[in-house]
Amino acid sequence: MTPLKSGTLDLALLSALELQPRYGLDIMHHVNARSGGLFDLREGSLYPALHRLVKSGWIESEWQESTTGGAPRKYYQLTDSGHAALGAKKAEWNKLRGALDSLLLTERLLIGRLA
Repeated sequence: MTPLKSGTLDLALLSALELQPRYGLDIMHHVNARSGGLFDLREGSLYPALHRLVKSGWIESEWQESTTGGAPRKYYQLTDSGHAALGAKKAEWNKLRGALDSLLLTERLLIGRLA
């Protein structure tokens, strides 16, 4: 399992909140499950990152009562600037991925010619 770097972590967290608000542990389980077990997001990384994203104005939090009688949970959701930041981060990621794909394809073609 791979720890997430700060920029990648922000993208993963914003993406996890794109379609619906989630509480902390739900975000963690969502990111870990959607990565097919590749990422190992833990509470020690999750909550400081969420607080940083709240400070940046990209997400906001709200306490909600449990519907099952449990303790209230803090739910996080994207703000308008968070949606914009997610769009920018996705574009940046796609540009980087495209450049790396191009580089890897070129390398494979060169190796194929040498063989």
